[in-house]
Amino acid sequence: MLAGAPLYAATPATTAAVSAASGTQEQTLGNGMKVIVREDHRAPVVVTQVWYKVGSSYEPGGLTGASHVLEHMMFKGTERLAPNEFSRIIAENGGEENAFTGSDYTAYFQTLAADRLEVSLRLEADRMRNLRLDAGEFAKEVEVVKEERRLRTDDQPQALLYEQFNATAFLAHPYRNPIIGWEDDLATLTVADLKDWYRRWYQPGNATLVVVGDVEPARVFSLARRYFGGLPGGTVTPPKRQMEPLQRGERRLELKAPAEVPYLIMGYHAPAATADAADWEPYALEVLAGVLDGGESARLASQVRRGQEIAASAGAGYRSFQRAPGLFLLEGTPAQGHTVEELEQALRAQIRMLTQQPVAADELERVKAQVVAAEVYQRDSVFYQAMRIGLLETIGLGWRVGEDYAARIRAITPEQVQQVALRYLGEDKLTVGVLRPQPGALPKRTNKVPGGRHDIGG
Repeated sequence: MLAGAPLYAATPATTAAVSAASGTQEQTLGNGMKVIVREDHRAPVVVTQVWYKVGSSYEPGGLTGASHVLEHMMFKGTERLAPNEFSRIIAENGGEENAFTGSDYTAYFQTLAADRLEVSLRLEADRMRNLRLDAGEFAKEVEVVKEERRLRTDDQPQALLYEQFNATAFLAHPYRNPIIGWEDDLATLTVADLKDWYRRWYQPGNATLVVVGDVEPARVFSLARRYFGGLPGGTVTPPKRQMEPLQRGERRLELKAPAEVPYLIMGYHAPAATADAADWEPYALEVLAGVLDGGESARLASQVRRGQEIAASAGAGYRSFQRAPGLFLLEGTPAQGHTVEELEQALRAQIRMLTQQPVAADELERVKAQVVAAEVYQRDSVFYQAMRIGLLETIGLGWRVGEDYAARIRAITPEQVQQVALRYLGEDKLTVGVLRPQPGALPKRTNKVPGGRHDIGG
């Protein structure tokens, strides 16, 4: 931690001009911290989120899990606050708070009555530069994370397969790292490692404050300048871009573990909206995922699960908004009396159909309507609005990209869906992971993680 960093700050020397669209305004403080405010006066509540540009994909070998462990430690006291006092103050003010770590970000949030906004900003500014990383608290919390890993990954065969699948699909890119960290890295992680990680990444210029709710932007900016504006800003050098080598043939892995049923994951390397793709391609891939897995009328449910009755469950997924290219995923479990090999062939057949023939116009319109409706529905939530803004800013796209999402989805054509299927869903880009159930006692299932207040994102 940087001792002596001021909590209560004067107005910074410079601020960027305010821009506004769709009820959203932004300013950049003199120390480089961006502040984005969206007014939503439907209820007297406010969501505050602080996003840091650091997550598991920033971690070098030997330090995996550092971002997530530091997330836990952010609740363990500052020079001014005792361990867990942050959470106590928020609760006393009638609010809720938590945090989450992903591959590309770490974020902290509070939901409060709108008149309690200042409480949230004061507390977040304090722990941005004044965290007290105590060795005793670290020793306890890293054990909590180790147990979280055992419960959520090591003792969950499907989660363990997914972890090993990512490490097979990505040879070089740090998306191969599990967000919670590899077991040995957690065992050797030190409080000194976390202090270095905190100093390096928890800088105002590496953070975005997002405030959405029943607020007046001028007051939010004033409070942000008061509490964050005088925090010292250091130079933050983003990690050097690392590209995944071109995959030149199908990869496969099997995991043998005690389990009730087999499980299949298939993943094709695919671009993200941030780089290395035509600007329409990520949206076409999102629509393609909807064609396969957009409800009970979608192809996987209607043809593979109900029609052929090969799958007990089957799904597809794709994330367009991330910092680097990722994977287009299919997954499922075979129905009773069918094998995982039959399920794999059925899913491959669905991909072949998408490459051989454009989606019918009426089917595509239904899928696009569902995708857009889901987006519109989520915007009813002030928390989701803040999430979308924070994510887009943190991965480098900017929040305005989210304003065009529905229009871009509506513009996708059947030919474009076929084109991305042909371009990205080829067998040479495919990794297949299979869980093979083995005799033995299943691990005890529990949803409770010791100290489990925090979340792991994707």
